Amino acid sequence: MQQTTNAILMIRPINFRMNEQTAVNNYFQENIDLQNAEITRKAQEEFDRYVFKLKSFGVAVLVISDTDTFDTPDSIFPNNWISFHADGTVGLYPMFAENRRLERRDDILTEIEEKGFLIENVVDYTAAEFEDIFLEGTGSIILDRVNKKAYCALSVRADENLFIEFCEDFEYTPVIFIANQTVKGKREAIYHTNVMMCVAETFAVICLATIDDKSERKNVLKHLKEDGKQIIEITELQMHNFAGNMLQVRGANDELFLVMSSAAHAALTQSQIAKINNHCKIISSSLETIEACGGGSARCMMAEVFLPKR
Repeated sequence: MQQTTNAILMIRPINFRMNEQTAVNNYFQENIDLQNAEITRKAQEEFDRYVFKLKSFGVAVLVISDTDTFDTPDSIFPNNWISFHADGTVGLYPMFAENRRLERRDDILTEIEEKGFLIENVVDYTAAEFEDIFLEGTGSIILDRVNKKAYCALSVRADENLFIEFCEDFEYTPVIFIANQTVKGKREAIYHTNVMMCVAETFAVICLATIDDKSERKNVLKHLKEDGKQIIEITELQMHNFAGNMLQVRGANDELFLVMSSAAHAALTQSQIAKINNHCKIISSSLETIEACGGGSARCMMAEVFLPKR
């Protein structure tokens, strides 16, 4: 069992813009004064540069284009609706925004199989949408695949009971907490766990200040430390620059890299960068349009493919 993979699925956008349906509780999104066509063009440029950079370090990126069958402004973030596991299982997840449910495409699974990956089983949680219950994939769930622990910050997009059901199905120990951010003077739930924490092989980047409950914070730290993770703490301001939205991947010769946006990299202190560099190198790429309009960053754009090869 590995924590990291060399194979990444990414969806190239064709109609990217600020999704009004997700903006109600994604406080990272901003309005940009640009026409939608211009926003899409900029997002495509950022996407293509990002893919080129990942490939240049030997990461195997499988790029599939979005389609114009439906209006799917957030299709660039596939990790919310699908996850791929080493036993050949695929997870499909219930999405909060109705237009995000349209991102789920059977042809993507077909294409992944055509690339030589083996899909043995699909665990489908999407019926929960009929009851307004949501769990948005590895946006909501941070997996420590080696130690079989799953971290989840509860929110409208991360239902506790469904998360526990996921943990039972996939045999993970649940670590549950609430993570908040300050919005207009009020503490509001953070929409996705993966903006405030990242679990890598030997370390974890986490914004502990978002976990207001001291016993919950202590419990999260206990689990990370007992699994030997070095804790690299970030501030709430750094988190708002997407410094928690990172993913460790494998490049050429199994070399490990921590992938993040340029904004996240710029927000880190020299001391934090040095700590990360003790474990692996950093890959960063500019994603400013995608971050502003989409309210997501580098990690959200990558769906890790752990499936076995045929």
